[in-house]
Amino acid sequence: MASTLGVAVVGFGWMGRVHTQAYARVPHHFPHVGARPQLISVAEAVPGRAEEAAAQFGFASATRDWREVAQDPRVQAVSITAPNFLHREIGVAMAEAGKHIWIEKPVGLTTDDARAVADAVAAAGVQGAVGFNYRNAPAVEAARELIASGELGTVTHARVRLFSDYAAHPDGALTWRYERARGGSGVLGDLASHGADLARFLLGDIAALTADTAVFVPERARPTGATAGHTLATGGELGPVENEDYVNCLLRFASGARGVLEASRVSVGEQNNYGFEVHGTKGAVFWDFRRMNELGVSRGTTYQDQPVSTVHVGPGAGEYGAFQPGAATSMGYDDLKVIEAYRFLRSIAEGTPYGATLDDAVHSAAVLDAMTQSVDSGAWVTLA
Repeated sequence: MASTLGVAVVGFGWMGRVHTQAYARVPHHFPHVGARPQLISVAEAVPGRAEEAAAQFGFASATRDWREVAQDPRVQAVSITAPNFLHREIGVAMAEAGKHIWIEKPVGLTTDDARAVADAVAAAGVQGAVGFNYRNAPAVEAARELIASGELGTVTHARVRLFSDYAAHPDGALTWRYERARGGSGVLGDLASHGADLARFLLGDIAALTADTAVFVPERARPTGATAGHTLATGGELGPVENEDYVNCLLRFASGARGVLEASRVSVGEQNNYGFEVHGTKGAVFWDFRRMNELGVSRGTTYQDQPVSTVHVGPGAGEYGAFQPGAATSMGYDDLKVIEAYRFLRSIAEGTPYGATLDDAVHSAAVLDAMTQSVDSGAWVTLA
């Protein structure tokens, strides 16, 4: 019989809501999970927001101070969905308090931040999960198995893209996301962190890279009140955008394969165009997040003019069977976070990591830091 696990959410913007909804859905999709979440506490610094969350979702208590969560004996696991600059402090404190943590990427502002949280989790003997949700798509997991099977031959080159329009509007509010001190590295942390994780998840370690970045919307209006998500602001005082709108990066993998990683938060018309193309000596595989349950697959012995087939993944791929009974029935973004929550809870129940871990976060952060170093130096950077 599953044991009850007291959980808390620290930071209740859009992502805090997503985590909360995921916890609520886990028992419905994964009834045999060994740890059943019980919503104990929600912490949010914006006045009134924690109380609203408690009333809507049924948290037992609400607070504006996340430190109260760390001290609460009822709480055994914590989702950390606060702004990036708080990740290290909160993550380390929760681990040291003996709480398991599910923390959103990029786990702080630097590799040192991510490593500090990873070390605290290891020292405390608790479980740590990270919000690299795109690797949880059943089609992505099927693509990884296809690549590993050798059916595509030796991987020669790949492209990972993450194009979004969430910051394309010139009236987008100058929130913490655009500040170097609080948001960190702009689109690198927001989207390229996912790209670095996907590239490594599919193809193994990145050995070296060179990168270029740009800011295309240099000023934005400061918001006059609390914000959540990507809100608009007009009439406020203009301030500088301090971090990147766009990055492109050439990759060399330890396997010898080559790659391109490109990300933008200001791509008008793209509307979350995330995906990858992986090419091998015998075939290729293609994935588009907007058609999340499909793969384009080319394989065989034709080589030239070899066709591409559309494959609809089904219950045999990843955790698809927990959501739909047959292939070609759609899953969505929130389902990926339910899978993430399930794997976090399973890790706690069984004492063995499942899904993305703090080690994965450290690797992704190292790639982001190498991108920044490459931009500053104009040279290739080798990753240890």
